[in-house]
Order: sequence, then structure tokens, then C-alpha cells
Amino acid sequence: MNPKVFVFAAVLAIIGILGAIVLVGPDMQAPGQGNNNSVENAPTIELLEVELADLSVTKINERSATIEIAFEIFNPNPRAVIVQTMDYNLFETGFSSYEQLAGGTIGSRPEGMVEFGSNYYTLLGENSIVLKKKMVIKNTASSSELWDSLKSEYENGESGSAKWWVYGTVYFNLSSMTSGQENTVPFEFFR
Repeated sequence: MNPKVFVFAAVLAIIGILGAIVLVGPDMQAPGQGNNNSVENAPTIELLEVELADLSVTKINERSATIEIAFEIFNPNPRAVIVQTMDYNLFETGFSSYEQLAGGTIGSRPEGMVEFGSNYYTLLGENSIVLKKKMVIKNTASSSELWDSLKSEYENGESGSAKWWVYGTVYFNLSSMTSGQENTVPFEFFR
């Protein structure tokens, strides 16, 4: 008998099993998300909780400063979620409330087809994860007030003179890239 028949049958069986898991799996929806096609009696998903775990100047010299930022994200749901990205903006408000000091994205979002090896974070139910990022800020001659503030923060830690403002958004889905809609959690911290 032809071995291709067995391979074809195995592939069909795997597709059938995966299809059954996707169709039978529990559905959840986030509160306040307008979903007209939602399943009746679907449990409501609670939004993720975001905390600023750390914000510190880890290295400074005359040319540049390295700032490390860390966020703790807690999933209060019994089901796992996928944290796709976290976008954030960092300001030192003693220097400027409208001129962004740094910012960026932690993670990645799929574009078009689902990407393999992408930078997503699976967050299991009732657990937390810490996402960190290091940023290098270049010294400019016009930012002596900022540089003095960063030096003070580096030397004295949280008791330094820097006044931080961080805001952004966390984007997450349910435990599969194909199940449920994208959910967002905005956050804002002053320190």
C-alpha cells in the first residue's frame, strides 16, 4: 500500500483534532469591548493589570545615559492570554512635559499571516510577567538640566530629582491568535 495514504490520513486526523479544539474551546469576552457576534453566556474576561515595577538610570557618562524600565503585568483570569505588544512613552517632567525622552514597544504584533518565532508573551491564568527594556539616551548640549536630573537619579536612586511620567497601552488576545478580538489596557504612572 502507498505510504502517502497513511501520511494524508494522519494530516487529516491532526487537522480534525485541532479544528475540534478551536470550535469547542471556551469563549471569553472583555468588558466594554463591542462584540455583536459574542456567544451567549460566555464568561467575561477581566482586563490585565499593569504596574511600573522599576524605572532607573543604570549607567551615565558625559555622552549617554542608560535607563531601564520594567513593567509587571498580571492576568487575573483563569485562562491564559497572549500579550502581543506594550507601547510606552517616557517623559522626565522636570525637563519637559511635552518632549518625549524615550519610548518604544516591547513585543511584536503579527502583520498579515501569523508569524512564526514572533516576540509574543504567553501569560498564564492568575500569574504575572515582568517585561523590561533598556534605552540609551544621548546627551545634547541643550539638556544640562535633564542631565543633572539623570545624574541625581543615578547617584540617589528613587530619591533622586527626576520626575517621571510613563503612559502607554498593552495589547493582548486570548490564548490563541485566532480566538477572540484584540483587547487593550491603557496605563499611566507618575513617579
